Amino acid sequence: MKLAILAPLICALFRLIFIRFYGPQYSLKQDWRKLYHCFRYGFWWGMDFNAYVFLVPLVLISLPSIFFADYFVFGDILRIIGLSLYLLVLYVAFIGKMIFYYHFRDIFNATMRLGGKADKRNLLDIFFNQHHGAWLLLSCIPFLALCVFAADALLKLPSVPYPQIENVFLAYAFNFLFVAFCVVGFYYCRFGGSLKHADKPEWDEVPEIVKADIFLGKATVDDLVAIEMVYSRPVQDLLNHNDEQSSEILRREPLFADVTSAVINRENLLARFKKRAQGARITPPKKIFFLLGESYTQAPFDPLYDNLHLSDRGKAFRADPHSFVINNFLPAGLISQPAITSLISGLFDSNLEINEREIFWHNTSLLSLPLQLKKLGYKTHLWYGGGLSWSSLGLFSQASGFDRVYGGNEICPKDTPKTWLGIYDHLFLQQTAKNIVTTDSEEFEFHFIYTTSNHGPYTIPIKKYGWDAEKIMPNVPSSLKKDKAKLADLGTYWYADQALFDFVDEIKTRYPDSLIIVTGDHSRPVLPLNHDIIKRQEETLRERFCTSFAMYHPQFTQAMFAGNTIGGHMNILPTIIESIAPAGFEYYSLAPSFFEPLERVVTPYHWLTANQMGYYQDRIAQTLTVSADEVDLIRNTARFESERDAVVELTGWLVRHPEFLLNAKEPSEL
Repeated sequence: MKLAILAPLICALFRLIFIRFYGPQYSLKQDWRKLYHCFRYGFWWGMDFNAYVFLVPLVLISLPSIFFADYFVFGDILRIIGLSLYLLVLYVAFIGKMIFYYHFRDIFNATMRLGGKADKRNLLDIFFNQHHGAWLLLSCIPFLALCVFAADALLKLPSVPYPQIENVFLAYAFNFLFVAFCVVGFYYCRFGGSLKHADKPEWDEVPEIVKADIFLGKATVDDLVAIEMVYSRPVQDLLNHNDEQSSEILRREPLFADVTSAVINRENLLARFKKRAQGARITPPKKIFFLLGESYTQAPFDPLYDNLHLSDRGKAFRADPHSFVINNFLPAGLISQPAITSLISGLFDSNLEINEREIFWHNTSLLSLPLQLKKLGYKTHLWYGGGLSWSSLGLFSQASGFDRVYGGNEICPKDTPKTWLGIYDHLFLQQTAKNIVTTDSEEFEFHFIYTTSNHGPYTIPIKKYGWDAEKIMPNVPSSLKKDKAKLADLGTYWYADQALFDFVDEIKTRYPDSLIIVTGDHSRPVLPLNHDIIKRQEETLRERFCTSFAMYHPQFTQAMFAGNTIGGHMNILPTIIESIAPAGFEYYSLAPSFFEPLERVVTPYHWLTANQMGYYQDRIAQTLTVSADEVDLIRNTARFESERDAVVELTGWLVRHPEFLLNAKEPSEL
């Protein structure tokens, strides 16, 4: 019983560290109620695991020791070893949560399930170089020693002696009652202060005063509980739906009102996304360049952060009167893999990892971006700064319709500097440009180019490539200039911006009639919020999720684009086609082009209107205000859910029905 105290105390300590490290500044005087309930509810919720610290030693050590004297001698040693190992597991999970939150601004969530097929070398690189992994591993030794010391100290505290009862009947009765008390006590603790399993703590029951504070609500969840939640709710639940269930979900959205499992097939399922081009707005260019910048986030373009000068080259590109810019722009995925998969396939990947499914190594859908550009006469090329084995990108992209795919490791000399993820951006883009120019032809070509460098662990020697914080950002607080880790982070974003637009400038000179699209695969937490640059201590939803977007052609005018101020990845495909396709050309797209007024943007993760943005997982929304002050959250809200469910269900349906796909390499299928 004494030892059982230690685990919840350690969890409470980890909760406190997490709040102090990542949370806003809380005042005990003003916030004591929600802090109290956060720790109270977190304690009981954590007992779902921590209660076993009492039960397991009781069953495996204490009860057997009654009958085996030799075993009794080693009882305390075994208790200390078992408890210390469990506390070490808690410590490792806490370290993992701290790193995960740094990258995703969330506790463990479904994204961690996608790590199964991630580049393990890159993950190790980030862990050891960006997060000082060697020191973290070494810290396990003193932590374990401290746990042993604490457990031993607790055992040495005086204990209430177990009563010795001479009457056999009373002894048996007492023993029975005591064991029953232990069993009932275990379930009372494990069920969160209740004897009813139905009353166990869960996310829906977090006290409203805590849940109203999004950060504290997440802090309530112990790390092992969060991991259990992730793996008890499989990402791919929708693949267990049968066709009738899918039809019911789809029919909630008016676009699918006529869908039934009995009549659906490839043509009539996707026919509702068939569109006819209105006629080319520009002279079809010989070259189209689609640049996808790793983590090329929108926030550094906002006026609030002008003093950082991280995106000056991108701002110059946007300032061209022939550039069309969207400042409120949603990615198709929260991390790289679902974002690029969605962009290429024309479907929302919805964390189904369709790129890792063998059927998509040979087939694609009618919505595929390269497939549809091929119908317009373009040779399609994909260039990736890393290895094509990443997320099976080589197999997936060729099956999607790309004529040729190139990896950075393939096109660059073997001794070219690189991170685990890929070749340094400027070297990769220089070689890509050289290859495009060398093989220059009169053919119409589409080049999809994906960079890698703007990604942890931020170990690229950026000073060698021009980064000088004193010259580039002279007006930022001195505290930021002393934060070497944050400067490496900011400097890598600046370096990626420089590399992208060195490439853009070169191709604009070489191919002045080019159509150029520049966007990011997703956002990342790049802003230095704790250095007195702004008053806020938390990112807004817009800063947290919006990636950047701009597209250029010398014949573009601002009047073409219907005054749109919002958009997303899925609006890019139809905009390209509507820019260059002849009138009547048939194509498929989930979303409208930017030439039409957009009332909303909906993804599997978030929604966007001209005034607000929402995040489905937390059921929160926020205005798109760009402000140095706090921006109020709207809680318990989610809009356009039937549309969101429909686009997710559509992908699930196609995964379950590969016969609805087509082979991009078979002319008869096109």
